[in-house]
Amino acid sequence: MADIGYIALFLALVASIYSAIAFILGARGKHPGLTHSARNSLLATSGLVSISVAVLVYALVTHDFQIEYVASYTSRDLSLAYLLSALWAGNDGSLLFWAWLLSLFATVVVLQKRDIGKELVPYAASIIMVIQAFFLILLLLVSNPFQKLPFTPAEGLGLNPLLENPWMVFHPPTTLAGYVGFTIPFAFAMAALLTRRLGDEWLITIRRWTLLAWLLLGVGNITGAWWAYVVLGWGGYWAWDPVENASFIPWLVATAFLHSIKMQRRRGMFKVWNMVLIILTFVLTIFGTFLTRSGIIASVHAFAETPLLGNLFLTFIGVTLFGSLGLLYYRREELTDEAETESLVSRETTFLLNNLLIVGAAFAIFWGTIFPVISEAVRGVKISVGPPFYNQVSGPIFLAIILLIGVCIVIGWRRASVKNLVGNFVWPLLVALMLGITLLILGIREWYVLIAFFVCNFVLLTIVYEWFRGTRVRHQMRAENYLKAFLGLIWANKPRYGGYMVHIAIIFIGIGVIGSVYDVETEATLIPGESMTIKEYTLTYENLDSYETQSKLVAAATLSVYNKGKLIGELIPQRNFHWRQEQWLSEVAVRTTLLEDLYVILIGWDKDGTTAFKVHVNPLVVWIWIGGGVFVLGGVIAFWPDRRELPTARKPRARAK
Repeated sequence: MADIGYIALFLALVASIYSAIAFILGARGKHPGLTHSARNSLLATSGLVSISVAVLVYALVTHDFQIEYVASYTSRDLSLAYLLSALWAGNDGSLLFWAWLLSLFATVVVLQKRDIGKELVPYAASIIMVIQAFFLILLLLVSNPFQKLPFTPAEGLGLNPLLENPWMVFHPPTTLAGYVGFTIPFAFAMAALLTRRLGDEWLITIRRWTLLAWLLLGVGNITGAWWAYVVLGWGGYWAWDPVENASFIPWLVATAFLHSIKMQRRRGMFKVWNMVLIILTFVLTIFGTFLTRSGIIASVHAFAETPLLGNLFLTFIGVTLFGSLGLLYYRREELTDEAETESLVSRETTFLLNNLLIVGAAFAIFWGTIFPVISEAVRGVKISVGPPFYNQVSGPIFLAIILLIGVCIVIGWRRASVKNLVGNFVWPLLVALMLGITLLILGIREWYVLIAFFVCNFVLLTIVYEWFRGTRVRHQMRAENYLKAFLGLIWANKPRYGGYMVHIAIIFIGIGVIGSVYDVETEATLIPGESMTIKEYTLTYENLDSYETQSKLVAAATLSVYNKGKLIGELIPQRNFHWRQEQWLSEVAVRTTLLEDLYVILIGWDKDGTTAFKVHVNPLVVWIWIGGGVFVLGGVIAFWPDRRELPTARKPRARAK
């Protein structure tokens, strides 16, 4: 079976190289037969990579431990869900999964019926096949998932205990799918440059592809934060780890791109900027993949060190970046903007500022991520950049971005009038000020927290007020009840109101992050019957139970939880010893409310019965997960087909003087 998988990958490489060449020759020479042959080769590539994936999945499920990958990442006691998730648990399998997703996306590109962008498809498909060929070469020469052992072990090593969590079934594939998805808009952007079709055609073609990739990568970041919160057992959800940063940075640049293409579609502006943004987004996804596999930066999320693989990725990044930017420079004169910003107080200006801030945040995080590598190369000492740097630099930037979110959705195009500004902002501003005063009365004294909550409240109220006004107008014009008018408003303009929901989600996440300022933690060593206190909670240690399963030893401590003297429930944190990996892993216990989380970690115990605990009270953290749910809902609504997105190109306008 392993030989079948490897041979399928080799044939897929041959088919992808032929397809890449045939697409270009067929399109340039106007040979429909050659283009049709290239299309069939692309479909064959997809089928062959799918065969390889099927072979590896079959080997995982049937415990074919002669295959090194299967023996390294599975065992007989794993459930079916974790056996399937082993496909992306290791470096080789995740690269195969990447190649498979890319082949599926490429298939959709060539089979999708379209009225606009047909002339771009052969060139875009050729670029996709070149990228596909690169990943297939990696699989065949460096990261072969079908490598056989000289013997067949009786049992596999099993999955890393950190990955035995339901969210790990979703986090890696959504993150990888987000990475892969950005290949499509990048390919169409390069196709537009090659064909000199540099109007709105390529933007119309790739908008929903970009939204899909952006949504998937966002979901990957959120589920990764949740996994870190409940599995790693350190009390937090985001540590500014290099691999966390590597998936966050391209998401930020893609966010700027999604906002910026609206300006090009509406006003014919930011054409070169949009090309730069999509190039950077794609290159940064490859950089993220390189970071997890090169071994240059230590991370709990990284795969084993593979220097050769890292060097190949670095070469690919360099060729892609300089090649695409060189092509953009060559075509720069054909990307002249058709309009200019007419006023500092306009939607165009706020969009531009928003773009600059988002890209600035991405650059700051990128610099902090690679600084240890640069410092080691220059000074011979690896200087790590910790969370304080990221918090101090990115915190004010993200707050300014949230503020601009509220401004840009309601401010007028070209030049905003005083009447427009007063009508849109006076009531949200007054209510936000009243809420700020209320927080001050309740005891919040830190000025930066008051400012942050004021900004979040102001922007949230601005969006809600704008939404209410639209609902009221629809209610009056169509004689619909308010609920029907509200839902009808969303359905009538899904991109706009889906975007509003995403903005609300960002505010909710921001509120959850602001709450971390008031995190409290304490440690205590207790014997059964003793208690510890943190804030208004009292935790009484009842007992410690232990039992064995086939794969681990489980130690579970029971604590009764009281709030102001009233029993509110029990928490049972665990600490598990996994036999095969000889590794201890904490399983935290969390009690969640809308105001705060009570988060308990079992640290250890002694033979005399004393048991050590670490307890956190994390205010408002649940709003991060609520914001994540709203983000998904808003993203899906914005992605959903809308009549307003029917492929009609904007007519070029005369350049403003």
